Amino acid sequence: MTKRLIRFEDLRSKGISYSKTQLWRLEKRGQFPRRVAIGPGRHAWVESELDQFIADRIAARDVANVA
Repeated sequence: MTKRLIRFEDLRSKGISYSKTQLWRLEKRGQFPRRVAIGPGRHAWVESELDQFIADRIAARDVANVA
């Protein structure tokens, strides 16, 4: 299975517009997928983990609207 990495610059195309600082805070709290080091000072996220993060947010919204 191929794992695609998404750089910070490309997060916006996934609908994620958090700042780098906010992403770090969310990661630290376990509320956002963890980054993968791809080089000195360079990080990316696994696309499938981002897709799951987005799907979880949609599912939480749908459950809240039913209740």
